Amino acid sequence: MAPEKQSNGLDNYAFALEGRFCDMTDAGEELQSSLDEDTNKLAYCVTDVPPWYLCIILGIQHCLTAFGGIIAIPLILSQGLCLQHDGLTQSHLISTIFFVSGICTLLQVTFGVRLPILQGGTFTLLAPSMAMLSMPEWTCPAWTQNASLVNTSSADFTDVWQSRLRALQGSIIVGSLFQMFVGFSGLIGLFMRFIGPLTIAPTISLIGLSLFDSAGGSAGNHWGISSMTTALIILFSQYLRHISVPFPTYSKDKKLHTSRVYVFQILPVLLGITLSWLICYILTTFDVLPAQPDMYGYLARTDLKGDVIGQAPWFTFPYPGQWGMPTVSLAGVVGILAGVISSMIESVGDYHACARLSGAPPPPKHAINRGIGIEGLGCLLAGAWGTGNGTTSYSENVGALGITKVGSRMVIVAGGALMVIMGVFGKVGAVFTTIPSPVMGGMFMVMFGVISAAGVSNLQYADMNSSRNIFIFGFSMFSGLVIPNWILKNPNAIATGVIELDQVFQVLLTTSMFVGGFFGFVLDNTIPGSKHERGILAWNKAHKDDSSNTLESEEVYNLPFGISAALSSSAWLRYVPFCPGGRPGSLDGSGADTNSLEPKLFPGRPEPAQIIVGVGL
Repeated sequence: MAPEKQSNGLDNYAFALEGRFCDMTDAGEELQSSLDEDTNKLAYCVTDVPPWYLCIILGIQHCLTAFGGIIAIPLILSQGLCLQHDGLTQSHLISTIFFVSGICTLLQVTFGVRLPILQGGTFTLLAPSMAMLSMPEWTCPAWTQNASLVNTSSADFTDVWQSRLRALQGSIIVGSLFQMFVGFSGLIGLFMRFIGPLTIAPTISLIGLSLFDSAGGSAGNHWGISSMTTALIILFSQYLRHISVPFPTYSKDKKLHTSRVYVFQILPVLLGITLSWLICYILTTFDVLPAQPDMYGYLARTDLKGDVIGQAPWFTFPYPGQWGMPTVSLAGVVGILAGVISSMIESVGDYHACARLSGAPPPPKHAINRGIGIEGLGCLLAGAWGTGNGTTSYSENVGALGITKVGSRMVIVAGGALMVIMGVFGKVGAVFTTIPSPVMGGMFMVMFGVISAAGVSNLQYADMNSSRNIFIFGFSMFSGLVIPNWILKNPNAIATGVIELDQVFQVLLTTSMFVGGFFGFVLDNTIPGSKHERGILAWNKAHKDDSSNTLESEEVYNLPFGISAALSSSAWLRYVPFCPGGRPGSLDGSGADTNSLEPKLFPGRPEPAQIIVGVGL
C-alpha cells in the first residue's frame, strides 16, 4: 500500500488512499507515479461529500459560473419576442429559466449521467429560435420597437409576445421528444462504439474555441475589468492554491481555535468574480465609469438593470403553461431538431471532459444513454414551463472543475437547489443580473481555455506520431473553425429553396462542435489505421468494457437509493439500454454501493478542514 501522505490540507489528502477510482489516471499507475502529484490532485472526487456549508459555497460558485449563459439567453430572446422594453417580463423569463435549470440539474445528477455537471439554457437552440422568430409571420410590429408606444399591461402587447413564445414552446417540446428517444433507446450508446479519441478531442476542444467571439465580445466591453477578473482567477487557482489561510473555527475538542484552510484552491472563481463585481460596484457608485451608453466602459456599470430589480416580485412560482397552450410550427420543429442534434454531440463531449476533470472513470454507455435521455426530459420541462429555450450540460462548469479541483456531485446538487430557490425568489435572481458583462468575459477567458485543453488531452490515447492522426485532428479542428465562420459571414450562401432545410444546414454548419466532430468521426472511421494507432485499444480499455465492469464505475454511475440493486433482480431489465447491468457475485447484485449520494468514510482520512460560512462570501 502506498505510504499515506501528510494530511495538512485539502491538496495533500485527496489522493492519500489506495483503491479509490480518483487515485487512478487514464494512462495507468506508472504514469501517475511520474506526475507531479501536487498539481493533479483533486480536493474532492465525484462521490465525496464535502461539509454542507462548503457545498453551498461551492454551489454558489458554479451558479455564478453559469449565470453568463443562463441570463444572456432570455435577454437575447427578448429581441425576437418583442420584449426589449418590458423589463418585468424579462425578469420573469430569467426566474423561469433559473427554476427549470435547477430542476434539470437535480434530475441529471441524481438519475441521469450522475456526473457533477450543471444543466442550463443552450445556445444551440438559440440560433434556430431566432431564425424562426425572424420569419415574416413572426416579425415584431413596428410599434413594439418604440418604448413610448409600448403599454406592457395591454392585451395587444401581451398577445404579441406570448404567441411567439408559445410557438417556441411547441417546437422545443417536439424536439425534446426526439432527444428522449435517442437517449433512452440506446442509439447514443450504440453510436459510441464508433467514437474514439480523434472524434472526442476536436468536439470537446471546439466547445471552448468556438466561443472565443462570445468571450471576446463580453471582455471587450471593458478590457481593464475583464483582465482584472482573469488575473484574479489565475492568481487564486494557480499561484496561491498551495497557500493556506488561517481562519477561526470551533470544535468540541479544541474549542475556539485556528485552522488553516486552502480557500484559494477551492474558491478561485467565486473569489475572482466577487472581487471584480465589488470593484465595479464601487466604480459605479463614485461615477468613475461613464454614465453615457455610447461611451466605452458603460457596460461595466452595475446599475444597468436596476429597473429589473425594482420591478421583480419578491416571490414568484413558475408553472407549466404559464404563457398559454403551446403551438407547433413545422419550420420551428425542424430547426430545433438541428439544434438538438448539436446539443447531444456537445453533451457527450461534456460527459467525457467532466469525468476526466472530476476524477471519475469514463462514462459507460448506459450512463450516457440516461444522460441524453434526461437532457431530453429537461428540454421537455423547459418547453412546458416556457423558458423559450431548452437545457443542456454547461461547458463553463466543466471548466470550473478543472480550475477548482473539486469534483463532488453534491456540490452540483447544492448548485441546482440554489437555482431553484433563485427562480422562486424573483429579486434574488434579479440581483445577479447586475454582474457586468466584462466580469463574465474575464471568467470565460479562463473557463473556455480549460475546456479546450481538456479536449486535447484525450489525444494521449492515440499515436500522435502518426501522420494519419495528425491529419485527422488538424483538419477537423481547422474545419470546425473555418466553415462556421464563413457561413456566419455569408448567411445567404445556403439557399436550397426549402426554408426548413436551409435552417437545418444553417444551424449545423454554424456549430463548430458538430462540424469538427463530424469530420473527426467520418475520417477516423474511413481512413485505414490500426486500432492501436487510432487509440481505440487504449480508449476501449478505459471507456467501454473495463469501466463498465469495475466497482469504481458502478459506484459513480449506478442509480442511487438502491434502485440498481432492485433492478438487478429482474434479468430482462439488464437489457434496457439506460439501466446498468448487474454483476453476479456482488452483495446486492449490482456490484456496488448504489446509494452513492450518501457520505462515505475512508479509514485514515481526516475530516475536511473546517470553514465558517462567512469566509466564502
